[in-house]
Amino acid sequence: MPDPQLVLAARVQAALSAAFGPSYADADPVIRPSQFADLQANVALPLAKKLGRKPREVAAEIVAALDVADVAANVEVSGPGFINLTLRDDWIAEQAQRVLADDRLAVPAAEAPQRVVVEYSSPNVAKEMHVGHLRTTIVGDAIARILEFLGHEVIRDNHVGDWGTPFGMLIEHLLDLGEDAAARDDSSVSDLTAFYQAARAKFDGDEAFADRSRQRVVALQAGDPETLRLWQLLVDASKRYFNSVYRRLGVTLTDDDIKGESFYNDLLAPTAQELEDKGIAVISDGALCAFPPGFTGREGEPLPVIIRKRDGGYNYSTSDLATVRYRVDTEHVDRMVYVVGAPQSLHFQMVFAVARMAGWLNDAVVAEHAEIGNVLGTDGKILRTRAGGTVKLIELLDEAVERAGVEFDKIQHEAELDEETRSAIVEAVGIGAVKYADLSVARDSEYIFDFDRMIAFRGNTGPYLQYAAARIRSIFRKGGLDPEQATGPIALGHPAERALALHLLGFGAVLEQAGATAEPHRLASYIFDLASAYTTFYENCPVLKAPDEETRASRLALCRATLRTLVTGLELLGVPTPERM
Repeated sequence: MPDPQLVLAARVQAALSAAFGPSYADADPVIRPSQFADLQANVALPLAKKLGRKPREVAAEIVAALDVADVAANVEVSGPGFINLTLRDDWIAEQAQRVLADDRLAVPAAEAPQRVVVEYSSPNVAKEMHVGHLRTTIVGDAIARILEFLGHEVIRDNHVGDWGTPFGMLIEHLLDLGEDAAARDDSSVSDLTAFYQAARAKFDGDEAFADRSRQRVVALQAGDPETLRLWQLLVDASKRYFNSVYRRLGVTLTDDDIKGESFYNDLLAPTAQELEDKGIAVISDGALCAFPPGFTGREGEPLPVIIRKRDGGYNYSTSDLATVRYRVDTEHVDRMVYVVGAPQSLHFQMVFAVARMAGWLNDAVVAEHAEIGNVLGTDGKILRTRAGGTVKLIELLDEAVERAGVEFDKIQHEAELDEETRSAIVEAVGIGAVKYADLSVARDSEYIFDFDRMIAFRGNTGPYLQYAAARIRSIFRKGGLDPEQATGPIALGHPAERALALHLLGFGAVLEQAGATAEPHRLASYIFDLASAYTTFYENCPVLKAPDEETRASRLALCRATLRTLVTGLELLGVPTPERM
């Protein structure tokens, strides 16, 4: 990998071993970009404390043992003991050439690939997806894409809510309407919110209907074939709706990725029994409970994870424990990433604690809650409609595309666009704006959903990045060139060329960080910085009108490397890049 920080970190560790002995070779050099040089190593200060010596003396000894002449043009000690490193222009150019020539942009596949399940989206059957599903869906999809690109085996898992007591009233309401309603795209079932609300209203206001619904739940849980057939009609109608939203969002989930609550229904009792047999779950106040250590209430009393309720029924905790058990015993995963809202943090902490007590999770199998923060309105409160209701996801996307069209028509285009082409571009810009605005924020942070900001063609926005990619493509069109023809060689003369090439080298390291932490915003930040570096290059370094053929060839190669990195990075975030804008 050409990433300079990793290359120099290895060289500094070798110098530590040479200067102070092998026991210091594993010290973290902490190499970061610096305003005084390309990179700065902060290793002498912490090491000096251990050695009882002055930091600058330790830094000087490290520099004396440092073999970086082929990488760095200058190395010097600064301040209290920092080591400043300025990279060689020819080394940067050589590594950028490697990026250009490699199908994977010089990003190596994982040396020890893992089997990773990423659980995300997870809407409820017979309910429309709302703005709360936006983040869990697109953040989870980006995590899955990044891990897959890095070479891991990714199992996408859409843990839909498709089981439980509400289905009694939903099935009875379906029968009242006529079961063929679920098979028609123009039926009331297509308006899932209205369908659910009508069923709830009848359940609350009609005792006979409520009794029928309760009996239907018993039949469903008992596996009655006719009830299961009616239940499947509701599930299939919801799948058609979910898929329409996923297609609009460009999300990679399919029907094959659905493992709803119903999938684990037969595993609930065996899971509870295993926990009881191991002495982890005990009867407390009539319920079967586990008490993981370290979790207490306000009065200091132990908090329970209820495995089986007093009435013999099971709950979300049971389902989630059965899911962990299945993923370990049957799917043999190494890592589980749960892309779920932050309010579920305590729930997952306790479920994972019980799973560790049972031996399902250990050093070889880890589970992590990739917390998702709330989406806020411009008033700083949870985003809602003007009437105070939940914002439907499809309506939000419609408005994003409409607003994108207005902004798109304000900019100057390379050529006149027919309506079909314009519509396709505007759709990509609107959807991309919504997705990037979300993905550019740390997933566990709340963010304000502001159409005006996210659809702007300036600043850290999806449209700005899409436009940057389109602008590079336009250079090749104007030059009558296929980007594949731009092979260099790359040579660096102007500071803007150097800065752009240097930034290209960090792509792999950023992807590794984003995959390891399940934080796509790290990749989003990198892409924006890359686009900004390209803008500076574009404004200062003529490409097609370069002063000579060698410079022209080099700059075209930098354009191609930047385009491939931008497009790949945005693709891993699930953001489309129109050919022209």
